[in-house]
Amino acid sequence: MNKPFFHNCDIKSTKMKTFCSIQPHHHFRCTRFFSHTTTRTQLSFPTKVFFCQAKSGTDGSLHLKLMSPTLLAAEKEEAKAVLTLFLKKRGLSNAIAARTINKSDLFVDHLISKLHSKHISWYLAGRELTTLEIRDALFPYLESLFEEHGDILVDVVENYPNPPVKDKLAVPIPPSNPVLDSKKLKAVSRVSEIDPNGGILRPHIEYLMELGMDIEQIRSITRRFPSFAHYSLEGKIKPVVEFLLEVGVPKEHMPSILNKRPQLCGISLSENLKPTMKFFESLGVDKRQWPKMIYRFPAMLTYSRSKVMESIDFLLELGLSKESIGKILTRCPNIVSYSVEDNLRPTAKYFRSLGVDVGILLFRCPQNFGLSIETNLKPVTDFFLGRGYTLEEIGTMISRYGALYTVSLTENLIPKWDFFLTTGYPKSDLVKFPQYFGYRFEERIKPRFTIMKKYGVKLLLNQVLSLSSSNFNKALKKKMKKRLEGWHSSYGSIVAQSDNQN
Repeated sequence: MNKPFFHNCDIKSTKMKTFCSIQPHHHFRCTRFFSHTTTRTQLSFPTKVFFCQAKSGTDGSLHLKLMSPTLLAAEKEEAKAVLTLFLKKRGLSNAIAARTINKSDLFVDHLISKLHSKHISWYLAGRELTTLEIRDALFPYLESLFEEHGDILVDVVENYPNPPVKDKLAVPIPPSNPVLDSKKLKAVSRVSEIDPNGGILRPHIEYLMELGMDIEQIRSITRRFPSFAHYSLEGKIKPVVEFLLEVGVPKEHMPSILNKRPQLCGISLSENLKPTMKFFESLGVDKRQWPKMIYRFPAMLTYSRSKVMESIDFLLELGLSKESIGKILTRCPNIVSYSVEDNLRPTAKYFRSLGVDVGILLFRCPQNFGLSIETNLKPVTDFFLGRGYTLEEIGTMISRYGALYTVSLTENLIPKWDFFLTTGYPKSDLVKFPQYFGYRFEERIKPRFTIMKKYGVKLLLNQVLSLSSSNFNKALKKKMKKRLEGWHSSYGSIVAQSDNQN
């Protein structure tokens, strides 16, 4: 990108307009214009997109008109929940975390922009992100900001996009370690060092850039993991990259994989990486799916066998077969990152309280077990309880549609429920067919009900949504034909009756 481009940002303020420019080196510049006085504040962030109403088109930017206001509002709440969890994990009290969230509207907008930038193709295709996907997208970015700003991160969040006031007393997160800080600075400076022998960047930096990474990405990785700057090209990085390419990982996925798990380049190919993959294959993992699995969750290749076996033993404890476990690992490799005692066991206990067969649920939708009971699961249960369903009925619904708890409450369940009330179907139909909540509202649910209303007939709820377009039309015509035949039959009976009377 040779020229900066500008967007009129959608920021809540009656006296302020903000214009953003993206510079050639992908640093963010923000200028504020006030009605009476003009101030200019600049803050560099390693980001390419801000929460703006960008034009959709060949530049790949996301047009926010494609998204409903309720989806944006729901995503903001999800981003706030992620930020709150992150601050608490850094040792902040509930009160300080809540205060920070109340002052972080612009930073939350910035997090949403990161989300849109990372998954722009999904949004343009109309796909909604789950709570777990939002968390997985934002947590690494928050970690990188903490690595960069340390104990002034709270100030950065509260004052975004203005730099923190230097004489302000920063809220202490953890104290910095001078030794680690010095190591980190040396590692980051090494990224930009010129090789004295060739007069160019060091060979491993050049190699990473050829893979599609830029200097800022490499610096960001090094801030989080300083050892990355010292890995040997021929001895560490190149062998691992070439092996992953041989396995079938697309070259364009390598920057994302290394960014998610730079430690991959530090482990031995023959003693760790290959044996670990063989170990997972012995557990039933489909080796043909390695490219997808590594892209989704590269950290699985760096876990110890004891860590992996903790999760596997728990799955066996639930009565899952080896074949089923292999399929779970293939579809959801990050299941091995969930703590047995903090995540898996409490979540299993919660779903058992609803009368759910936990083993079957985990096989069908393992993503449920990465969700917070208090933040994600209980609100969904309370939603259905508040609408007259029993715990037994809710258990039946989640058993029939495992992804029910992974969708957004505000963006998915509430609007679809409100629409369902207008259809004339009984509430019990949702117990029989909870998959209703999994269909796209604007693209599937509303159009199908509109067409059915036009025909003047009523199909079963599952027929309305699950049938293909051609079969749906056939079902409508068949229903109409039966209704017409019924009318003709009734009319014939009336005529015959009348003739007999005469």
